Amino acid sequence: MFQHARRLVLSLGVAAMAAFGALAPAAQAQVPYQRLAQTSSKYAAIVVDAKTGEVLYENRADALRYPASITKVMTLYLTFEALASGKIDLDDRVVFSPRAAAQAPTKLGVRAGDSISVDEAMKALATKSANDAAVALAEKLGGTEQRFAALMTLRAQELGMTNTHFANASGLPDSRQTSTARDIAILSRAVMRDYPQYYKLFSTTYFNFRGQQLRNHNGLLHRMYGVDGLKTGYTNASGFNLAVSAVRDGRRLIAVVLGGPTVASRDASAESLLLTGFDVMNRRARGEDIRVAQNFFEAPITMASAQTSREQGDNDDGDMKIVLASTAPPIRASKIEIVEGKKAAQGKWTVQVGSFNSRSDAKEQLAIVEKRFGQHFRSAKGLTEKAGGKYRSRFSGFTEKSAKAACQALKAKKQPCMVLAPSA
Repeated sequence: MFQHARRLVLSLGVAAMAAFGALAPAAQAQVPYQRLAQTSSKYAAIVVDAKTGEVLYENRADALRYPASITKVMTLYLTFEALASGKIDLDDRVVFSPRAAAQAPTKLGVRAGDSISVDEAMKALATKSANDAAVALAEKLGGTEQRFAALMTLRAQELGMTNTHFANASGLPDSRQTSTARDIAILSRAVMRDYPQYYKLFSTTYFNFRGQQLRNHNGLLHRMYGVDGLKTGYTNASGFNLAVSAVRDGRRLIAVVLGGPTVASRDASAESLLLTGFDVMNRRARGEDIRVAQNFFEAPITMASAQTSREQGDNDDGDMKIVLASTAPPIRASKIEIVEGKKAAQGKWTVQVGSFNSRSDAKEQLAIVEKRFGQHFRSAKGLTEKAGGKYRSRFSGFTEKSAKAACQALKAKKQPCMVLAPSA
C-alpha cells in the first residue's frame, strides 16, 4: 500500500498570488475526456487557507467572471468599515429612495420613503440578498450608488483585488461588473481579518423581517459541518456562484466556485473542495510533508433538469427538485478494485490519471486514457482505489522511466497526472 503522503501529492500543481505570498505554476482540473465539451466555460474555482493565504487549489482563478450577488460582500465590507469608524450605528435608519425600491428581485419590497435599520439592511443582504436594501445602503453611505460603486472599486484595489471592478452595490447584471475567483477569495479573507466582529453576520441562517422568515441562500450553511459563511450569487450571465468558508479542528478554509450550472452542482463542487482541503490540513497536522491539496479532478454532475431563472440576484432556493442522472452505490468490499481484463505488468511504479466521485467515472477514465495513450498504458494494469470518499483511477506496473514518460504524454495534452513511487 502506498504511503499517505505519496497518494496525496498533487499533480495539478498550485498557483498562488503575490497578495497571498506564494508562487507556483498554474493548475488545470481534469475531467474525463469526453466530458470536456460539457464543462461550463463560466466555471472557475479556488481554495485558500484563510490563515496563511496559501492557495491549495485553483482552476481559472484569474479569469474574469460576473460576481453577481457575491458583490454584496464588498457592500457589507464598506458598511462594516463605516460602523467601525463610527460613521454610522446599527440603529441608524436606511431610507429607501424610489430608485432603491424599484430594484429587481430578489428584494425586501420596502416602499419608497420607508426605512429600515442598518442592522436590518445588513441581515437582508446576508440572508435574502435583497437588491433594494443593497442600493438603499449604498445611497446612505455614498450619496449615490454610482459613487458608492466607485468606493467599492477603490477599496478592492487597495485590498489587492486587481482584476475587480464594481458598477453597482447589488450584483445585478452589468457588463462592467467583473471579478475573479482569486479576488473574491481575497475579499473573503479581508472580511474575516479586518472585521471579525461582524463576520458572524454571514452565518445568520434565518432573519425575521416584518413577519417574514427569510432563509439564508447558502445551502452549505444549513447542511455542512463547520461552514459559517459567506455568500451565494446568481444571474443568467454569471451562473451559480458561491464564496464559502468553513472551520474544522481550528483550521479555516475559503472556497470560491463561480459559474456553476445548477445550485446542486455548485454546492457539491464547493463541498468537495473544502473536504479535500481539510483532509490535507489534517495530514499535515500529523506530520506528513504535504504541500498542496490532494489530486482533485472535477467531474461535472449531470442533471436531469436545470433550474430556470426567475429572479436576478440570489434566487437559489426555489422548489425545483434536481435529480442526479445516475448515482453509483457505495462500494464496501475491497479497497483496491482491479479492472477486469487487464494484463499484469512487472514494474513497481504507478501513474494516477484521475480521482472521481463514482467508481463508474473512475473506470471510464481508465478506458479513455488507455485508448488515447495506448502506447504508454496498454502494458500497465488499470485499477480503481477508493480512498477518502473518492475513486482514484490508476495504472500500475510501470518502471520509473515509463511512468514519467506516460505522465509527460498526458501533460502534453494538458491533462495532469501523478507519478507514484513504490511504497517503502
